[in-house]
Amino acid sequence: MNETIRFPAEFEPHHGTLLIWPERPGSWGKDPRAAEKAFLDIIEELLRLEKVYLLVNPASIAPVMEKILARLQLDKPPANFQMIGMETDDSWARDTGPTFVYRGVKRLGVKWSFNAWGGEVDGLYASWEKDDKVAVGFTAFLGDTLLDARPFVLEGGSIHTDGEGTLLVTESCLLSAGRNPQLSKEQIEDKLKEYLGVEKILWLPRGIYQDETNEHVDNMCAFVRPGEVVLAWTDKKEDPQYELSRLDYEYLQKVTDARGRRLTIHKLPIPDHPVCVSKEDPENFVFEPGEDEREAGERLAASYVNFYFANGAVLLPQFGGENAESDARAVRILKELCPDRRIVPIYARHILLGGGNIHCITQQIPL
Repeated sequence: MNETIRFPAEFEPHHGTLLIWPERPGSWGKDPRAAEKAFLDIIEELLRLEKVYLLVNPASIAPVMEKILARLQLDKPPANFQMIGMETDDSWARDTGPTFVYRGVKRLGVKWSFNAWGGEVDGLYASWEKDDKVAVGFTAFLGDTLLDARPFVLEGGSIHTDGEGTLLVTESCLLSAGRNPQLSKEQIEDKLKEYLGVEKILWLPRGIYQDETNEHVDNMCAFVRPGEVVLAWTDKKEDPQYELSRLDYEYLQKVTDARGRRLTIHKLPIPDHPVCVSKEDPENFVFEPGEDEREAGERLAASYVNFYFANGAVLLPQFGGENAESDARAVRILKELCPDRRIVPIYARHILLGGGNIHCITQQIPL
């Protein structure tokens, strides 16, 4: 393991969290109020726990600040909230923001190349130039050193660490044709080890069914502590997710982490009922040319694994309606696995409708 660089786990103490305000009509709708409410729910919870940095397109700063203050019932922003004017294409802070690592005791922001999850091969929108500048801009704002990994293409949602040298990824994502097709699997491993200081990379075969990011690992499997993971699961053999989860489960049973430990695997069932685009949902979207579109009846990549560790809490997606029992089950499982943290259920269907979930719109900033 490269001793000079360490990629800290998300469950380690945070300085704060980065988010980006939702505005893109193709993700959040021409009427984005439902998505905004979900973001505000998350921001309000995070402000109880740590500092929040919110990127906002400069023209929207005043109205967004008004919404924040109204939600918090304050006349001025709290000391641990900072709004930053920065142009972006969308709101996926996990994927466009920097990945933070330590070199010794110094914090660095890793800048990966971002190409909208596949570039010209299978990217989700045609223009991503603003998003590709977020990591550099935010790292500079913090005054941290930039560790430039370009032209290597990667998103923060495609990696997950135990903080002790082990990295989870999926083959379906990192080996996809739209990212680094010029590199072999071994060369990709070398890049990850170089910039993240990890020693061992665990290559899960697949991710969540219908995950348009080529199946990011953060929707499928996550460390809850070193040596223990949660894995998205279903017992329904007729569900297309069953085979994907089975492949990952069998793989994880066979491997060891960077410290030589066998992994304890906790199954975290997906919603019992598929979460789908309603007949009314597409009427709200305004798509740009080349942008991936939503269709009524389309199954969304709903998973409870897309939770976020904050200081002392877990922000857990909830989908409501016919999945009320599934939601409650996920809360119970996370309470058992994280007894020292408060489990915060967040109704997140409208984040999922945008293409991701709570983990996808947040990026932790370690101390």
